[in-house]
Amino acid sequence: MSKPKRYFANNLPDYDGSPIPLERELWVERCRDTVQRVFAHQGTAFDDCEGGLYVGVAGVAYMALRIAQSPHFAADKGRLLARAQGYMAHALSYADHPSVRGDRSVQAAFLLGNAGVWALAAVVANQAARQDDCDNYVARYAALADFCSPVKFLDCGSDELFVGRAGYLTGLLYLNSKLGIEVLPQEKVAVLLSSVVHSGREYARKHRSPCPLMYAYYDVEYLGAAHGLCSILLVLLQFPWFVGADPSVERDLRASVDFFLHVQTPKGNFPCDLDDVTRPRRSQDELVHWCHGAPGVVYLMAKAYQVWQDPRYLESCLRSGQLVWERGLLRKGPGICHGIAGSGYVFLLLYRLTGELRWLHRARQFAEFMFTDEFKQARTPDCPYSLYEGLAGTACFLADILEPRSAAFPFVDVF
Repeated sequence: MSKPKRYFANNLPDYDGSPIPLERELWVERCRDTVQRVFAHQGTAFDDCEGGLYVGVAGVAYMALRIAQSPHFAADKGRLLARAQGYMAHALSYADHPSVRGDRSVQAAFLLGNAGVWALAAVVANQAARQDDCDNYVARYAALADFCSPVKFLDCGSDELFVGRAGYLTGLLYLNSKLGIEVLPQEKVAVLLSSVVHSGREYARKHRSPCPLMYAYYDVEYLGAAHGLCSILLVLLQFPWFVGADPSVERDLRASVDFFLHVQTPKGNFPCDLDDVTRPRRSQDELVHWCHGAPGVVYLMAKAYQVWQDPRYLESCLRSGQLVWERGLLRKGPGICHGIAGSGYVFLLLYRLTGELRWLHRARQFAEFMFTDEFKQARTPDCPYSLYEGLAGTACFLADILEPRSAAFPFVDVF
């Protein structure tokens, strides 16, 4: 039998019901070593800043901040915060460069552009007790709301996660969570959310889509987390005061979430886009990544289960988890977007959702696999030390292995 081309065959031992040892020292050492590899190799030249939080130096600053906030790395906190501030200085300089500031496509982009840089800079400054700087970055973030309020503010697609409104709203949630402040008055947030709903309804009506809300990014009707429908719906679900204020919004939102139940495959995966719904890929060609497939859609289903308590959403999550156990040892590398750490985060999500130790065991097994000789056969990502493609995201996953009850994929905490 030929080897799977997209993933390593999973020969790892599954959970047998026995206690799971913490092994704190082992995982602290592995996380610290991973962080050091990132620090040793991640450049800070102008080009290294391109790609924002996703593959730029801002994402490495996020890693440093995330590890600094862990009680398991208290002895390293000062050094890590200094590193975070250093990387942020380069990211901020890049964001203020005239060639970048004049690029409309990155102005309000949370993962790929300036919005994410301002948001993270505010949190880093807050942690460093630089309150004036924190207030300045929050103000710069808030000022972007007017830019991305028009229904069609980007020609490529105004609502997705990386550059669109869903990303900007994700940044608001992040700032509210980390700083405990109201970045925008509720009426301004409502304008943004209304634009998301109006945009989705109009597109679905015009294109006779199979659910009430639909969107396109560069003319592709993506369904996955990176550019697609599921992340947009998840963001809407995280503003319950808005959804609950209009029964028609909740109706269309829930019907769109239920669309995912209808298109989930028998093995538990989800199509990458609407074309894949009508012309499914061969099983061996399916993508099982956070960006495209079950490892990203599972966060929407987990949130839907918490909101509506419908057991179908939980069952969907569990089916996704089983698929990831079988096909989630990805050959693309260690990252969180399309790598093994992204698969491992599914198990940490399900551990928090269900409390079942088998999911924690599976997360640990996937983390262990990244330190094996077999994993050395994996591909090296284009940005091997970045937050989403590379080892910076892996380090966050390893830190969360130590704190599974509060573990969360970066910027996607559904609890």
